[in-house]
Amino acid sequence: MEHVAAAAIIDAHGRVSGWSEGAHQLTGHTARDVVGRPATDLLAGDVPTAALATPTGAAALAVRSGAVALRHRDGHPIELSLTACPLLGPDGEPAGYAVTAGPPLPPGTALAADAFQQASMCMSVFDVRQNYLRVNEVGGQILGRPEEALLGRHLIESVEESPHTKGFLDHLRQVAETGRPLRYESFTGAPDLGQDHAWSIEMWPLRDGTGRLTAVALAAFDSSEQYWARRRLTLLNEAATRIGTTLDVVRTAEELVGLLVPQYADFAAVDLLDWVLGEDEWETEPHRGDLRRVAHGSTREGDPGVAMALGETHVYEPPSAPERALREGGVVLSHVGDADFDTWIDERNQRSPEGRAYRQGVHSLIAIPLRARGTTLGVAVCARKAHPDRYAPDDAVFAEELGSRAAVCIDNARRFARERSTAHALQHSLLPRGLPGQAAVDVVHRYLPCRSQAGIGGDWFDVIPLSGSRVALVVGDVVGHGIQSSATMGRLRTAVRTLADVDLPPDELLTHLDDLVTHLAGEEDSGDEVAELGATCLYAVYDPVSRHLTLAAAGHPVPALVLPGGVAEFVAMAAGPPLGVGGLPFEAMDLELPEGSVVALYTDGLLEGRDREVDNAGDELCRAIDARHDSLDALADTILKAVLPEQPGDDVALLLARTRALGADRVATWDVPPDPAQVAHFRQAATDQLAVWGLEEAAFVTELVVSELVTNAIRYGEPPVQLRLIRDRALICEVSDASSTSPHLRRAHAYDEGGRGLLLVAQLTQRWGSRQTGSGKTIWAEQPLPDT
Repeated sequence: MEHVAAAAIIDAHGRVSGWSEGAHQLTGHTARDVVGRPATDLLAGDVPTAALATPTGAAALAVRSGAVALRHRDGHPIELSLTACPLLGPDGEPAGYAVTAGPPLPPGTALAADAFQQASMCMSVFDVRQNYLRVNEVGGQILGRPEEALLGRHLIESVEESPHTKGFLDHLRQVAETGRPLRYESFTGAPDLGQDHAWSIEMWPLRDGTGRLTAVALAAFDSSEQYWARRRLTLLNEAATRIGTTLDVVRTAEELVGLLVPQYADFAAVDLLDWVLGEDEWETEPHRGDLRRVAHGSTREGDPGVAMALGETHVYEPPSAPERALREGGVVLSHVGDADFDTWIDERNQRSPEGRAYRQGVHSLIAIPLRARGTTLGVAVCARKAHPDRYAPDDAVFAEELGSRAAVCIDNARRFARERSTAHALQHSLLPRGLPGQAAVDVVHRYLPCRSQAGIGGDWFDVIPLSGSRVALVVGDVVGHGIQSSATMGRLRTAVRTLADVDLPPDELLTHLDDLVTHLAGEEDSGDEVAELGATCLYAVYDPVSRHLTLAAAGHPVPALVLPGGVAEFVAMAAGPPLGVGGLPFEAMDLELPEGSVVALYTDGLLEGRDREVDNAGDELCRAIDARHDSLDALADTILKAVLPEQPGDDVALLLARTRALGADRVATWDVPPDPAQVAHFRQAATDQLAVWGLEEAAFVTELVVSELVTNAIRYGEPPVQLRLIRDRALICEVSDASSTSPHLRRAHAYDEGGRGLLLVAQLTQRWGSRQTGSGKTIWAEQPLPDT
């Protein structure tokens, strides 16, 4: 049988205006039966009456493309594949449609149509002019209109005009023009949803049997749940980098609020238990006590409606959600109408009535306990007002994870502050509180503890009076930061003072100190402690009589020196190995300085810093020292202002010394022949010198000291012997000889004829001792000057 094409012409009003013989054979209807009748009469099933209210709606129903069920003349339905092609009039608008039908479709085609209609996602079909051809049930629900009310209408007629609508329309046109499928994601609202949703949208072209593009289909999947899950995961990832950037409790709380608002809450506050901000651990129940507001923020500028000011203390009353979170240790969700929500709102309104208007509309609340290492530190409260979604169980899971991370950061900051405070107190107790009295140099010091996350270091300084009016100047730096470094610093400072009392030369003193550091490191089981106990040190001794400065360094920055009328420069000396290396020598150098010279000793924190050249900082130090100031205090302030980095990464110790000199009128020296008969002569010479100085009242004790020390040097020492008197802040008597044997006190028996000389010297003078020299030893004794 010859195949005749089945075709029909439908005018713009949806009426049949032409009918082919193939259509007659396929449906049993003759042209006389259908021409002039609405095409919808041929459709199987009920036809929505609302769609027939407009000609365009009727025409759209009549010219459906794809699988369509028609009613055969004998009453049974037949499934056909229809293709509708618009026929344009002179004005370019559709004047009708040419509809062609393929052979009857195989069974199951109607099932596919049902799958489209009953799909759980929004699906629709548009013609190439973006007019609705099909809309499934979910699509109608989202758009707030049934399918029959949308068919034939343009997209713009069904939704509000917005940037998203324009983008959606542009994507439809792009697919219709290019014939290529397109997939994208969008976050927007819909007419019947009342709030924004996340959508995963896919558009693809529909073609007829000839390959001609006839329509554009789309499927929109509501991916809001996945979207918010990704947003929560993103927030957690951001928390890892945005919370805990500093070891400061308050700043950490502020960072938490900054993360929550506005992405997760319209208002957020962090309240910490008062003991968290102190230096002591909790002594009572850790979740009870006064809370202190440390941070809050909202989407409104100026945070209007805040019930309490920053720093203010309060207590959450039961049964509010924050109180439950603190007591139970878990996240608490609360919504408008709940008892604990109403309690929280009422409490806020009573505390701050002027903010009542700003709290109206708050509909959801979540209270997050801040717990770290099994201890409750406080609570974070988040509230939503403009945000349409209520807090849900998924939010509680997210909040618990975020609260745990934030609490660990807060606890780390708290522990750091506590350790820093302890280290600072320890270091303060170990550093000199006041410089001892001495006349060799004028001294000024500055000490600035580190404020970085590294913590307080082990920098120290000291001024140690020595015999013979000399003075020792010390600066040192222990590797590392924290309590361990401060404790090590205290041990080294004590060791330096002990070795200084023995009056060792600078290089020998550093050698003994190096042995001590190595020994301390060896006491630890871990080999890493050797590096932790490493240190640097600069030790200098100044003698105002000879005006000589003898100094040695152990890996420490060299001092800067400026002579009267000169320019500042660094002392050209060997830095030496750091303490704790062991087995390497230290070198001492000697400088003769005119009176009024300024020596600057410092630790490396003064010059070193991030992104800073040490050489440039050294030049700045020299220029600052060159500045002329009447006082060392002013000079010290100038140096710190000019040289110190804006954010020092280490402790800074600065010690400035201006040298003095003891003139010949304050020192008397005699060479003593090794003859005991000459002792009386030098005893008288000392008495005569005291008369010249106006110190006759000290003559009796001085005669006894000179007699005993000179006699011992002649009897037990080796020539040459020298006697020296120094008038300084005290009256000093020194006797030197070439023997290296040091005297010592001993208890004389009742019938012993000698052995009591040094005991008498020790009883009659303020202090006495001996020191080794390059040519032997010196025995010295000091007595206070009589009141004048």
